[in-house]
Amino acid sequence: MRYVILENDLTTWSIALGMGLVVCLVLYFARQILVRRLEMFAATTVTYLDDFAVKVLSATHPIFFVFMGGYAGAQSLVLSEARVTLLSRLAIAAFLLQVARWGDVGVRAWLHHYRVRRSDQDAASTTSTAALGFVVRTVIWLVIILMILDNFGVNITTLVASLGIGGIAVALALQNILGDLFSSLSIVLDKPFVVGDFITVDDISGTVEFVGLKTTRIRGLGGEQVIFSNSDLLKSRIRNFKRMQTRRIVFGIGVTYETSKRQLLAIPDILRDIVQAQPDVDFDRAHFKSFGPSSLDFETVYIVKTPAYGTYMDVQQAINMALFERFENEGIEFAYPTQTLYLSRPKKTAITE
Repeated sequence: MRYVILENDLTTWSIALGMGLVVCLVLYFARQILVRRLEMFAATTVTYLDDFAVKVLSATHPIFFVFMGGYAGAQSLVLSEARVTLLSRLAIAAFLLQVARWGDVGVRAWLHHYRVRRSDQDAASTTSTAALGFVVRTVIWLVIILMILDNFGVNITTLVASLGIGGIAVALALQNILGDLFSSLSIVLDKPFVVGDFITVDDISGTVEFVGLKTTRIRGLGGEQVIFSNSDLLKSRIRNFKRMQTRRIVFGIGVTYETSKRQLLAIPDILRDIVQAQPDVDFDRAHFKSFGPSSLDFETVYIVKTPAYGTYMDVQQAINMALFERFENEGIEFAYPTQTLYLSRPKKTAITE
């Protein structure tokens, strides 16, 4: 007796099942062999790309093999056009879902690697990169779902338009929060500063303690914590002192108007000798700058080869002490604010009788 199921006899079904099983096993063992070879190769390299490939390929789900095997086995069956179309759509949907899984796992793995690598330098990037990963993974799944719906014949034009209108409404309602969120991502990706940097924003100076999704927190010089919204922070002029390589110092002194011409001519050389005697300093210039209200003003410029503020203060203190000693030896007096008041006595007039 010959049994026929869905227009195919048992022999045909057996052949289809055998083909499907073979395809499943081939795909499964191919993945296993490829992943094992990549793991062996990754153990001999320092790059992350091969480790990344291992994690992505390992995320291939067994159900995907079943669908691919079933679709391959169905090619030997006699099926109606509607069933062939349904099987094709199911196979495409399974492939798209597997692509979404690869993308999801890939984004997670890459961001985890980034956070581990940057944890010592920028611990606050963990929060922002987590938000970035959520956004990227959401976009991947949303696009894949829309492609699957379109594959099954659903008209997604109206759906996409509805999502667009709804997205605009949500964006308008949450524009401040979204603005801070994208500013946070901009800080993480562009890195104008990282946690631990000493920065100045307008007239506020401090050390960056935390970069969050909405706010950035700075520890001020007085010990207080100053909180900025990320959007306002990026709109401001930020000076990052931690990224200084050298310090250019300009300082001035004033001497009295009673200083002689010989002494005035000697002062630039004195300044040069004192600055050049300091370690880790490059002398730039020293000049008689101007006639002040109560002093003859000199300006000196030098460059400290290290950005450390303590080093700069040590150098400036040594210069001041040496300058005080040299001026004392040369008889040159430092100026200080003074005013000279001249009084004139009126002339006496003779009294005539």
